[in-house]
Amino acid sequence: MKTVVKILKKPVTSTFIAILIGFIVAAVILGIAGYNPADAFGALFKGVFSKPKYISNTIIKSTPIILTGLSVAFAFKTGLFNIGAEGQYIVGTIAATIVGIKLNLPAIVQVPVIILAGVIAGALYGGIVGLLKARFGIHEVITSIMLNWIALYLSNFIVGLDAFHQPNSTGTYIINKSGFTTLLENWKNSDAGIEVLSKHKWLSEIMLKTDVNIGIIVAIIAAIAIWALLYKSSKGYELRAVGSNKYAAEFAGINVNKNVIQAMLVAGAIAGLAGALAITGVAPHKISTMAAFENNGFNGMSVALIAGSSPIGCIFAGLLFSGLLYGGQAVQSAIGAPSEIINIMMGTIVFFVALTKIVPALADRLLKRGETNVK
Repeated sequence: MKTVVKILKKPVTSTFIAILIGFIVAAVILGIAGYNPADAFGALFKGVFSKPKYISNTIIKSTPIILTGLSVAFAFKTGLFNIGAEGQYIVGTIAATIVGIKLNLPAIVQVPVIILAGVIAGALYGGIVGLLKARFGIHEVITSIMLNWIALYLSNFIVGLDAFHQPNSTGTYIINKSGFTTLLENWKNSDAGIEVLSKHKWLSEIMLKTDVNIGIIVAIIAAIAIWALLYKSSKGYELRAVGSNKYAAEFAGINVNKNVIQAMLVAGAIAGLAGALAITGVAPHKISTMAAFENNGFNGMSVALIAGSSPIGCIFAGLLFSGLLYGGQAVQSAIGAPSEIINIMMGTIVFFVALTKIVPALADRLLKRGETNVK
């Protein structure tokens, strides 16, 4: 009994239970709507795992939401709700696109410069939220939401400028190829590359049919770096102390306002990194006019919640979320079930993850009942 209770009290257990409930709810709704849940879930998993290119696309699509999830998770750990990851992501794509179009340096210089531009843009945009919170006490949720919309319309404004707008299109020019971070971009399209790839069907499918890039590697490194910052450094201790109790932290001599600004700078930088990698790594390597948000930042919020604000957990939560999003398309095409079923499933998962404290409470009650029965 004690072993079961100990397992139930672990945060990861609550997450797995939430995921299971999400699938159960989706199965019930599918059944009520007249669809076979087994066929639907079969199509979902086939849409992710049946072909190498599906697996590759799932990983590629997970990169931005892992990073925006990491941005939100980091802010959570410091006591802030970074609902502005969407806007920070967008300004990261803007900065990366502008620099990628205007500069045409050797790849070894061009790529870091473009990514750095996105990181700095995201950091400054997040820093505005932190500054307004620290200086004037304006809640970060309010300023973040407003800045999200400003970022969207700023992006559309940049797209419309003559210096960047590609004629007869709804987007900007493509960034210079020296800024691409797709793996072996030149080699895989060369005669030698095609000859080698033709001998390996699975590798050919990944390299030639998907925009496989360095993004996931950077995302994993970023997650590890943020984990180390939070738990293996004195600055991380300060940030978490402010997040746990700002009054106690202030009493201990920690500059709360300074840490609030620094936390939002870092959170914004991570989201800006996601935006920059989206431009350098995935076609069409440009920004286009947006009628609505692309939801990379908002999906990152769900990833952070599923991960329990764990930096490392964001990697796995991002892959799960990406798999559901990408595989969900196959559900509609294979059996005709609406893709909204997947959105309901993801919403259910997030909802029950938000109720993670219920499982440990039930575990305590189960333990007490077991002890009472023994007596």
